[in-house]
Amino acid sequence: MEAGIVGLPNVGKSTLFNALTNAGVLAANYPFATIEPNVGIVPIPDPRLNIIQSFIKTQKVVPAALRLVDIAGIVKGASEGEGLGNKFLSHIREVDAILHVVRCFQNAPGGEEITHVSGTVDPIRDIETIETELILADLQTIESSLGKAERAAKSGKPEDIARYSVLKKLQPVLNQGKPARGIIAEIIDAEERKIVKSLGMLSAKRVLYVANVDESDVHGEGPLAQQVRARAKEEGMQVVPVCAKVESELSGLDEAEKTEMLAAYGMKEPALASLARAAYNLLGLQSYYTAGEKEVRAWTVPIGATAPQAAGVIHTDFERGFIRAEIYSVADLQKYHNEKAIKEAGKMRVEGKGYIMQDGDVCHFLFNV
Repeated sequence: MEAGIVGLPNVGKSTLFNALTNAGVLAANYPFATIEPNVGIVPIPDPRLNIIQSFIKTQKVVPAALRLVDIAGIVKGASEGEGLGNKFLSHIREVDAILHVVRCFQNAPGGEEITHVSGTVDPIRDIETIETELILADLQTIESSLGKAERAAKSGKPEDIARYSVLKKLQPVLNQGKPARGIIAEIIDAEERKIVKSLGMLSAKRVLYVANVDESDVHGEGPLAQQVRARAKEEGMQVVPVCAKVESELSGLDEAEKTEMLAAYGMKEPALASLARAAYNLLGLQSYYTAGEKEVRAWTVPIGATAPQAAGVIHTDFERGFIRAEIYSVADLQKYHNEKAIKEAGKMRVEGKGYIMQDGDVCHFLFNV
């Protein structure tokens, strides 16, 4: 599972990506600074790992991680090939969710001039520009597929009939300028959603807005960021305010300097920590833990995964030979301090193959192959 960082040119995508992955190299200030997408692995900040380690002494701590793709700036007309648009849109098609970076800052007086591709800063216009291009690209996909799908549906095969039905349902929605994601739950049943996924609909992907704010507005309370918040609320989406400039500086500091700088901005943690966690949730992911003398590790599973599926993330043999899981919570560990005391208190649960994993479970898997 991976998320793509998307937005117009010069909104701060690559700066954010570099800060997230601690790459330390800023993109040049001109359109299409990123041609091929960069891929980075971003650790998910998780204070529960430190809590576990404080009671179970271990050699190392391994956090969960998220794959991020920095996709080149999209411009108006991308769906028609403007700015190498078709190539960039194909990169979006390959990711599972979108982090839409929106510029919410003006040039600081006397500071570096960062040219907006449209000449002025207007976050709502920018959001609509990107969304329109995704919708137009989806319309092209549907219109080029309808004829073939209609002919195939005449064969009477259920999967062909379902595919044609999905295309016919989506076409009028997209023609109205509405993204597919807003209506999929209303007009597409569970089986048909698999077809939507196979179509690679760009406007069907989940979106998190990233408001790239000025360093004087790190909490995103200014008028430009508030416009994005209002838009996101209408759409039932989330916004994470981030000052790419500040985050880039923070990523290069040692812990003492970082703590001092965060305090100066009235921040408890880097905004990128909140962004990484929000992106993780956007992808429908959660973490469970294993803990022993060698390592404390967070493992990533989709929300709704069963215990055998979670075991399979460690090794396929664990899933194939799954017998049961012994599970307790981080809160139990805080209260009882060790696994022996957790068992004696009757808080160590034994779960079978039908158990649905919960975020924050600490697990031991028993298996036989």
